[in-house]
Amino acid sequence: MKQSIIHISLLVRDYDEALDFYIRKLGFDLVEDTRLSETKRWVLVKPPGSSGCCLLLAKAANEQQLSAVGNQSGGRVFLFLETDHFDQSYQSMLENGISFVREPVVESYGTVAVFTDLYGNLWDLIERK
Repeated sequence: MKQSIIHISLLVRDYDEALDFYIRKLGFDLVEDTRLSETKRWVLVKPPGSSGCCLLLAKAANEQQLSAVGNQSGGRVFLFLETDHFDQSYQSMLENGISFVREPVVESYGTVAVFTDLYGNLWDLIERK
């Protein structure tokens, strides 16, 4: 038997503002954007060249969900974006206005820096050794 995690749901305030950030600023690819109802869409994005897990951008539907937008992990790094060219990815992200809260450091496992998405979720940009 084989199993895989195929999507991770990420709460967003608005589909279009989230798409603008993930596609235009981070350079992600749009995998799917299907309207399910007047208020709900099935929106999947993924890093370029990735064949793994996609982010499912899920619009917050009530106050409880809205309160979790940007803090789905209680303030810890939530998602990990792996690159095979750290310096190039880092510079591109800076040029696109991505905010880094921890500058790059070389650790035993690789080079890593922490950035925030448009809602404040913390991400690691990492190139593993």
